[in-house]
Amino acid sequence: MTSLNQQVSDALHHQRAELAARLVEREFTQHPELGQRYGPLGREKSLQDAHYHLSFLAQALALDSQGLFTDYVAWAKVMLAQRRVLATDLAFHLGCLAEVLEENLPAESGPLAAGFVRAAVDAMPAMPENLPTFLHEGEPLSPLAHQYFEALHRGDRRLASRLVLDAVAGGTPVRDIYLHVFEPAQHEIGRLWQTNRISVAEEHYCTAATQLVMSQLYRQIFAVEKKSATVVATCVAGDIHELGVRMVADFFEMDGWNTFYLGASTPHTSVISTVIERRAAVLAISATIAYHVDAVRELIQAVRQQPACAGVKILTGGFPFTRNPDLWRQIGADGSAANAQAAVNEGNRLAGQGGAR
Repeated sequence: MTSLNQQVSDALHHQRAELAARLVEREFTQHPELGQRYGPLGREKSLQDAHYHLSFLAQALALDSQGLFTDYVAWAKVMLAQRRVLATDLAFHLGCLAEVLEENLPAESGPLAAGFVRAAVDAMPAMPENLPTFLHEGEPLSPLAHQYFEALHRGDRRLASRLVLDAVAGGTPVRDIYLHVFEPAQHEIGRLWQTNRISVAEEHYCTAATQLVMSQLYRQIFAVEKKSATVVATCVAGDIHELGVRMVADFFEMDGWNTFYLGASTPHTSVISTVIERRAAVLAISATIAYHVDAVRELIQAVRQQPACAGVKILTGGFPFTRNPDLWRQIGADGSAANAQAAVNEGNRLAGQGGAR
């Protein structure tokens, strides 16, 4: 990260409301038919989108990662396409954003920020307008994953629970349930929300139902011989999507680690005090969207500044790190992992523990 990148990022945060308003004014002035196409709420929705774009752009600039903003635009293209917003309209909207940034930011700042935006626009034609399913035939436990997903989708959490508990009672390892049932089912739920096929309420219901089923497996999860190593697992402040990091904590528990799972949106000071109090060997930090990556960086810096945390190894995970394999290095972590089992393997390597059981 350069000082100029950070200055531009700070400017976007401070001027976000003004820049968003100017963007929307330019957009609807140049193309007044947008008001007819998207109705009376069109301008309001465009202003809301502009705020999101600027927030994600600020994060990408702070980390000097063009890929983060391009990934965000790819996500937005799918989300908006399923809500009948044309890709050409999104591209025009972002083009207006680039022009507003060049006109309203200082000399070097405007071209830098606009360059990130235009690079994402240039990549848009190759971006999909829909997403393939995460439930694939022939994968391990595929029939169970489909049945579990359908039960959640219908709102039948009792059936979802019974399917899983019966499978475990029949000898299916809990690890396999997590990796091959919970993970693809929850990704599919997220895909249905992104493509406007379920509501936020339905997505929240399905996630809460999966957390309930996971809790019913804790007798098996905690019934393992313990190692001496401890891991603290958390989401950063502001990130409320905790299911992924909870799965990571459960996998560490199944591998014999002493785990302290702190959950969603945990303040940095609380994370650090827990790491110190519990003498953690590993701190596992989750960020589910690019917007929270800068908070992960800030938490890592705060941990590094504490003498009592000198030996702690820091592991990152979540969608931005999966999409950008070198991102963990940029923000000062010791490693990253794409799923819960990989997190345990990497945690064992970093802490010098034995392999996963």
